[in-house]
Amino acid sequence: MATEKQQQIASALVERAGRTYADEAGITLKDTPAPLFQLLVLSLLLSTRISADIAVAAARELFSAGYRTPEKMAAAEWQSLVDALGRGHYVRYDESTATRLGEAGRKVLDDHHGDLRALADTADGDVGRAAALLQEFTGIGPVGADVFLREVQSVWEWVAPYFDKRALAVTADLGLPDDSADLARLADGRPAVLAAALVRASLDDDVRRDLG
Repeated sequence: MATEKQQQIASALVERAGRTYADEAGITLKDTPAPLFQLLVLSLLLSTRISADIAVAAARELFSAGYRTPEKMAAAEWQSLVDALGRGHYVRYDESTATRLGEAGRKVLDDHHGDLRALADTADGDVGRAAALLQEFTGIGPVGADVFLREVQSVWEWVAPYFDKRALAVTADLGLPDDSADLARLADGRPAVLAAALVRASLDDDVRRDLG
């Protein structure tokens, strides 16, 4: 059972670093086709060995260029996607990622009728099955699936609580429990926000120092 001290730590962590990557990328996450696809795009971008800041910037450039739906992404010219990624400084993997983004748009259209809620229906409440389905997209492995599920739990409540390995890796250092159910009780009804804050703490020494 979580203690009062742990609640204080969790609250301070959320205040310091509790911004989801979806929010940072300008995605107003809802259980509707366009924002769910945008989260998929962001998850794909975050799957490569590149900084989260650059991945988020690249997502914002893609969305600003109009590639917010699977239809728009599937119809995009490859060079236009490369150019958008370049504007976000996503340059090391820009060409391969542009190809994968186009493929992702087509796969959502072909396999999920343009709506990732169909993926949720196929998973039928099984989070492991949802992770496997997400990994059927080229370029999304376990890390990308974790990103998607960690953030989508705010609108797909059946996924919650979802605290992946990256989020749990820093709990001991912060004096927080490493059990997802216990963490959920500390999340004030917003497990996605606490999970995001934990991930940011795992990546940023300054966040951990501020809480110390």
